[in-house]
Amino acid sequence: MRFVDEAVITVEAGDGGNGVASFRREKFVPFGGPDGGDGGRGGSIYIQADDDTSTLVDYRYTRKFRAERAKNGRGANCAGRGGEDTVLLVPVGTTIVDTESGDIIGDLVADGQRVLVAAGGEGGLGNTHFKSSTNRSPRKCTHGAKGEFREVRLELKVLADVGLLGMPNAGKSTFIRAVSAAKPKVADYPFTTMVPNLGVVDADRHRSFVMADIPGLIEGASEGAGLGIRFLKHLARTRILLHIVDVQPIDGSDPAYNAKAILNELKKFSPTLSKLPVVLVLNKVDQLPEETREEWCNHLLEEMQWTGPVFKTSGLMSEGTKEVVYYLMDEIEKQRELEAEDPEYAAQVKAFRDQLEAETREQTIAAKEAYREMRRQQRLAGILGDDEDDEDGEDEAESYYVR
Repeated sequence: MRFVDEAVITVEAGDGGNGVASFRREKFVPFGGPDGGDGGRGGSIYIQADDDTSTLVDYRYTRKFRAERAKNGRGANCAGRGGEDTVLLVPVGTTIVDTESGDIIGDLVADGQRVLVAAGGEGGLGNTHFKSSTNRSPRKCTHGAKGEFREVRLELKVLADVGLLGMPNAGKSTFIRAVSAAKPKVADYPFTTMVPNLGVVDADRHRSFVMADIPGLIEGASEGAGLGIRFLKHLARTRILLHIVDVQPIDGSDPAYNAKAILNELKKFSPTLSKLPVVLVLNKVDQLPEETREEWCNHLLEEMQWTGPVFKTSGLMSEGTKEVVYYLMDEIEKQRELEAEDPEYAAQVKAFRDQLEAETREQTIAAKEAYREMRRQQRLAGILGDDEDDEDGEDEAESYYVR
């Protein structure tokens, strides 16, 4: 199944049923009077988070959803039946944005959480409501109201405490396999990981956190190189970034230069995201001779001018990974306790998160617009044929990277 992390859909709630003008006419009941029933309420459309849903692929091709219209009222004061509500299931971590105003309608971060996106129309009134002492046989009734219509964008960001960052083949997938039960694909070619993977990391009994492995970055990702910056937005909900650096790249490149290039791409994409705490992991140290290992690692740290926390690991051999897990668990628990005990700190964290969400959304949309413009120019120049683009050039849910 394709990993689709963004989609644009239109939702239309059901119209309300019409009220009716009716009069009671029975034998031996003179002057029966009005008995027109009200119309029912139109069906509404809700979007609900569901743990069993992992992608927005269901909204890749089906993009229009309409709830049921309500029934009209009837005589004998019978109200019309209300329309059935429509519930759309999305993965946990989905943000719902109104495309016209840019307002966030809802942020679904828990299984079963539900938000109303289009309210059904109210039912019309029957003529019973218009009777009075001076108007005993009203023939007035009202039509049901139209259901709400709106276009919304669904944005999926994985929910994780720790996000893995690094070049392709730095060992991120191997690392998450070593510390959790997640089993992402591992191979010896670039961009093995094409979609984000989540793993639950158990530090001790009743102490755990979620780690996210996103596809690797390369220099120039902010301009569309490699897989571009499409998946960087998935780091927006994390607390800590774990920067995995291959100390002995298979292509012979300079690991210090690679590490600085990744941090630079992160800053280009979102200055706010680059302010998240970063833990450096020098990975694949088992490939270095034991007598020169410490010296080589210190040389890398000097080249990077790194002063933050650092660990030396081998994901393949599970060497040094436990120390990383315990450190991350301690830092996450400290953050959680501070947020629970200090309202001022919690407010600062929320403001930071809101700014980060807005910034990553803006950068992602801008990057997609730039990609579409590039493809349009290529097509005009004859570099691309009409059939060489995606199935739908305006598809909001498709990937956007230079092939």
